[in-house]
Amino acid sequence: MTGPQLSVAFFLQMFVILAVCRLVGIAARRIGQPQVVGEMIAGVLLGPSLLGLLLPGLQKMLFPPDSLKVLFVCAQLGVGLYMFLVGVEFRTEVFASRLRSAAAVSASGMLAPFVLGAALALWLIKVPGLFSEQATLFEAVLFLGAAMSITAFPMLARIIYERGLTGTALGTLALAAGAIDDMAAWCVLAVVLASFGGGAMVAVKAIAGGILYGVAVLTIGRKFLERLGAAAERKGKVTPTMMAIALMCFSLGAWITDVIGIHSVFGGFLLGVAMPRGLFTRELTKQLEAFAVVFLLPMFFCFSGLNTRLDMVNSVQMLLIALVILISAILGKGGACWAAARFHGEDNATALAVGALMNARGLMELIILNIGLQKGLIEPALFSMMVLMAIVTTLMASPVFEWVYGRRARRTGELADAPLEG
Repeated sequence: MTGPQLSVAFFLQMFVILAVCRLVGIAARRIGQPQVVGEMIAGVLLGPSLLGLLLPGLQKMLFPPDSLKVLFVCAQLGVGLYMFLVGVEFRTEVFASRLRSAAAVSASGMLAPFVLGAALALWLIKVPGLFSEQATLFEAVLFLGAAMSITAFPMLARIIYERGLTGTALGTLALAAGAIDDMAAWCVLAVVLASFGGGAMVAVKAIAGGILYGVAVLTIGRKFLERLGAAAERKGKVTPTMMAIALMCFSLGAWITDVIGIHSVFGGFLLGVAMPRGLFTRELTKQLEAFAVVFLLPMFFCFSGLNTRLDMVNSVQMLLIALVILISAILGKGGACWAAARFHGEDNATALAVGALMNARGLMELIILNIGLQKGLIEPALFSMMVLMAIVTTLMASPVFEWVYGRRARRTGELADAPLEG
């Protein structure tokens, strides 16, 4: 396709993606689910699993192969900018008050699903068509362990905020545990990405480069950004020049982490964490969030959906594998977090609520799976099974939380009766 043809295809794609994501999101909210759940499902509906199955000609016309390169770049920009904003809203102070319980819940919520994921990898690497032929057992074990361990931290934070749980014992515990859990899972993923497809020097470059980048951003970078924040406070606003500098820093950070061999989302997230809190970050979020979440992020869900082939789960063996993955994910994450919270003195309702929230995989799972597919570590069949697991565990979060905690908390006045729209 020529440049003008790509432009025409892109704008039609954006119309369809935004329309379907909004419509499915509205339907999701009507049954008590967050907008992000609807968008995850919308992505799958636009892919070969439904639209390509029912109307293959229309699906091919809407998403011709040449246009997917443009969609991929926009999807990476969307998820990178979104993770930058997650970093901006990341509150390090939530660790202080419940650090011991949070660390225990996080360790359990990481270790149990990681062990189950590793055990599954020992089995699944022998099944043709799931892992790449180039993937070693070590890489398969680490990747599937990390993918099973991840938590939908941004969604968890949004549920806690919208339910009026910010600052409560449950909200603080779940936020701290989710943050620790995801940071550990991302570190494991970084090791996998560093080692896959290269020798020891590739791994050393990625790991050492990632550490250096993190240290530089959180020290020198933070001091530079504090000056930017101070300038915004003096002027009482974020000027276009300040916004341009922030976006330049984001772009540079994403480029650096891509070049050293990990992924642009790491660069964006760490830069967001380093941003000065106050007027600067409030205005930054206000000006960027709608564009990133409403316009760019749906492209990531669509691109994920275009790579999801549920028709590959078409045999008894594949259905069995998908079911085992789902059960392992639920028991390993939700069950382990519940047990750890109970062990550290939380009441049963709070422990069950923590398990329900931590069990959701959401967008974070899709990011990891897309990285694995993009790097050639996993094949479309395993990608599709894991996407299905991510959708089901995310769908479970709100109704299970409401069942085990929401009704009781509203009776006692602890929980706000707010809709889930994030």
